[in-house]
Amino acid sequence: MMMTKKSASQKKINLSQFRGTVKHHKQSQQDGFTIIESLMAIIVVTILMIAIAPAIALSVANRVQARRIEFGTQAARAYVDGVRSQVIAAPLDTASMTPSAPTSATSLNCSANSYCTSTATSTTPTNLYCIDGNADGSCTNTQPRDMIIQAFRFNGNNTTATTGYSLGVRIYRADAFSDATALTSNPIQSPVGIGSRKAPLVIMTTEINDAIPKYGDFCDRTNAGLSATDANRGCN
Repeated sequence: MMMTKKSASQKKINLSQFRGTVKHHKQSQQDGFTIIESLMAIIVVTILMIAIAPAIALSVANRVQARRIEFGTQAARAYVDGVRSQVIAAPLDTASMTPSAPTSATSLNCSANSYCTSTATSTTPTNLYCIDGNADGSCTNTQPRDMIIQAFRFNGNNTTATTGYSLGVRIYRADAFSDATALTSNPIQSPVGIGSRKAPLVIMTTEINDAIPKYGDFCDRTNAGLSATDANRGCN
């Protein structure tokens, strides 16, 4: 009787151990599947991120470029309003309304809200005007937020600014002057992406009259090169 009870007890212990082993084996298999599923999820997320990364980068670039164009437009309007109200001096006279792009240089000498000079010791202003975008007191060729305005005025019948003139502006990023690569006079074709920093962000033209505006002054400017007796002139 004692041996029978002992054998039954051993069978119960062995059966309990077997069940525990089976349970542990099943749990281990489940843990393995969980790790594989996690790895698969990581792989899928990685593939998706790689697929959408270019779109995200392009979206950010578009937003940055659109913001630059907006700031450039505001700078151009502020400059034109300043010249029209004579708060800002008129730019130097040019031979036409389509001057060449400014010469790129490795340095700029521009104080905030004033015309740049060709060198640090020169007092002769150029037709480049500084818009200090980062409020550090000057425009430097390492700051993409600073704007350089190329301003030009033209009156084919009079080189002085007292009779009125056509005013044009091109807005460049200050870092466009960071190397000797030539700048262009053509604006960027599209605000998509970062765009060429050597191209003007904005081009704007307008008419400025220092005295009382008269149709004859405007007509003379727009018909420059025609003689006063030319039948096609049409100015009275």
